Amino acid sequence: MHVAPVGGTAVQDHVALAEIELCGDLIIAASAAREDRLSLESIDEVLKVAQERDTSGE
Repeated sequence: MHVAPVGGTAVQDHVALAEIELCGDLIIAASAAREDRLSLESIDEVLKVAQERDTSGE
């Protein structure tokens, strides 16, 4: 059995960490929402989709 050494050998996947953070933001928004489901507009707001479109020049 191979066990990872203790210490600073952890590899971070920045894309995966960003996706986990976005999922967490969606979970928090969904738990705070009054309605059963988040609207598409609410999801876009949580994920800052409109801001991305504005800054990309579209």
